Amino acid sequence: MMNHTPPRPARRAELLAAGAAAVTVVLWASAFVSIRSAGDAYSPGALALGRLLAGALTLGVICLLRREGWPPRSAWRGIAISGLLWFGVYMVALNWGEQLVDAGTAALIVNTGPILIALLGARLLGDPMPPRLLAGMAVSFAGAVTVGLSMSGGGGSSVLGVVLCLLAAVTYAAGVVAQKPALGTASPLQVTTFGCLVGAVVCLPFAGQLVQEAAEAPASATLNMVYLGIFPTALAFTTWAYALSRTTASRMGATTYAAPALVVLMSWLFLGEVPGLLTLVGGVLCLAGVAVSRSRAAARAGGPGAAPEPRPERTGGSAR
Repeated sequence: MMNHTPPRPARRAELLAAGAAAVTVVLWASAFVSIRSAGDAYSPGALALGRLLAGALTLGVICLLRREGWPPRSAWRGIAISGLLWFGVYMVALNWGEQLVDAGTAALIVNTGPILIALLGARLLGDPMPPRLLAGMAVSFAGAVTVGLSMSGGGGSSVLGVVLCLLAAVTYAAGVVAQKPALGTASPLQVTTFGCLVGAVVCLPFAGQLVQEAAEAPASATLNMVYLGIFPTALAFTTWAYALSRTTASRMGATTYAAPALVVLMSWLFLGEVPGLLTLVGGVLCLAGVAVSRSRAAARAGGPGAAPEPRPERTGGSAR
């Protein structure tokens, strides 16, 4: 009988990548609470710019301390595309779209992102799509929609809101797929830092709104915006890039389906929103789907359970 246990170095790399992915998902889920607070005082564009500026400043300081330097030329295409689409357009579209549609519609549209990542990853990056990955994503998607519908306040949906949520899903997926090749020659910190800078530049047209709204916003809203920049952006996007550099885009996208379950828990703890039975069922489905998609059998088909992908020599920066 064959022993499928990976060698110790591969196992350690697998655990590190899984831990980085877990940090990302927890921090992205925590962003829900902060966005709820900051969104009352800041418009979508201003909130995105403030978050990106805080994130870029934090990442820039870390890069200087670590003497990371500039990314190699070969990585800039992926950095620029992911910065434009994921850090820039996605954040504005998501902030705006979720103000115009009910939670169920937002869950249905935005959570197509990981599915689009899998499709684009298979088409453009050659990512494998084992049956367990597809089955797990299907279960998690059903859970995410269930959570959204159960937490919906019965609000309506506008055509603009639906379009914005769809734009958020598409730009998220395209940004992730564009980021993956850049991680072959640049460090996760470099890719995240300069992607965040590109996103901040894209959002500069909202600078006037940010200045005006910051002068009137309560301190709690501004602190939440800064938190979004430091933790769910600077830290979580870096741990995301670290994990993505060691697995496929498809599997990383599937992992983010754990976020809706964590949002339910955090809303209960920090916002006093007691989840109903349907919400809890949806959260369990999300976690079950992630467990299936990351199972050892699926991992042997090309996921984190397999040996890490070989990485070519980098021409600039230092390893994280």
